[in-house]
Amino acid sequence: MVPYPAALDAPHALVEWVTMLIVTREGDRRCKLSPSGRALIALVYLRRHDTLAQLAAGLQVSVGTAHAYVTTVVRHLADQAPGLLKVLRETDPDYALVDGTLAECDRVGDGRADYSSKHKRHGVNVQVVTDPAGGGGILWLPPALPGRTHDLTAARTHRIIRICERQGVPVLADMAYLGAGDWVTTVKRRPPNGELTPTERTVNRALSVARAPVERGVARLKSWRIFRHARCSPTRLTAVAAPILTLERQR
Repeated sequence: MVPYPAALDAPHALVEWVTMLIVTREGDRRCKLSPSGRALIALVYLRRHDTLAQLAAGLQVSVGTAHAYVTTVVRHLADQAPGLLKVLRETDPDYALVDGTLAECDRVGDGRADYSSKHKRHGVNVQVVTDPAGGGGILWLPPALPGRTHDLTAARTHRIIRICERQGVPVLADMAYLGAGDWVTTVKRRPPNGELTPTERTVNRALSVARAPVERGVARLKSWRIFRHARCSPTRLTAVAAPILTLERQR
């Protein structure tokens, strides 16, 4: 655990990695905080989502300085995030699991676009791609989209299905992705005024079990509290997926 005015559940190795990234990108330029201090302030912002005022008080800098450090380090992390095709080539999973979640915001950007009628909340749509290994490790996170975006529309916007097909990686998804095409396997919907056959119900149960890792991946994403209830605009939250993907790949 890394010491802060309250405990930060991040390993020392992660703070050290971010510190080295800052040193590599910025050199030894003079700042009010050391590279390790700048790494810590960014991780606390993303992981605990403390306010800038809390960060500034905890590390004894001004609010403006805290904002500048967080913005700079987040940008460094975002620059390290890979594309989906690169990730699939590196990991070569048997198949990919895709799911979407709403990252809630307490500030409204474009009110209609950011409002999810499904969740009755404002926020952004985040697509989560995981492998079937079972640990809930996140393979890829694309930039977030407005909260009203349907999961299938989001997957198509980010070309998730097309890239997986190009790489020969089948996709498993829930009913939100019905109509995605032959490359995506989803559960069978019960027909109107009808029932599923025993075989179809068995297949649906097997698919639900197989999709457990992506549900753990979504829970892992929400362990970064900025994705639970962000105190920033949806526009700013859109850019947070890439740095968190970088950090998840280092954990």
